[in-house]
Amino acid sequence: MSEARTAPGQDHGTFARDPRAADEALPPDSPNGIEDPFDPSGAPIDMPADPTTVGPPEEGLSESLTEELAALIDDGRTYVEAELNFQKTRASLAGKNAGIALGLAIVAIVVLHVAVLALAVGLVMALAPLVTIWGAIAIVVGGLLAVTGLLGWRAAKHGQRIGAIFAKADPPAASGEE
Repeated sequence: MSEARTAPGQDHGTFARDPRAADEALPPDSPNGIEDPFDPSGAPIDMPADPTTVGPPEEGLSESLTEELAALIDDGRTYVEAELNFQKTRASLAGKNAGIALGLAIVAIVVLHVAVLALAVGLVMALAPLVTIWGAIAIVVGGLLAVTGLLGWRAAKHGQRIGAIFAKADPPAASGEE
């Protein structure tokens, strides 16, 4: 294959074959030939090296310390008002949701009560052929009273544990035994 020759100074879009010639083509400021937009050395002379720095205040823009304090107090007052409005809205929303939750809980308890009554009637009807109707009623009522007594006893025991927690600084160990 023959290699195309170009006249000196002409570049046809190919890289220079001599590494020294490639170094001469780079801008003198950048070591890699890539300009760094964040390099402050390339910034204009009238522009500060750090763009976050603030220059000297212009005429008529300086404020006194009392004006700054007044603005700070005003901002604090605005913040407190906004926070109070936010907390009021949050409390209102929580109150509405608590009311809805309470209403739904009451309806659920009523439905559960109806279900327990239906269970009791069903048990009486199922036991009536085996024993007399009065015997079936006695068995069902006795069983329900036994369950009610057991639940009441457990509730009283936990109530005493709560009283003991608040009565002395050393609460009893919460054991799973009952």
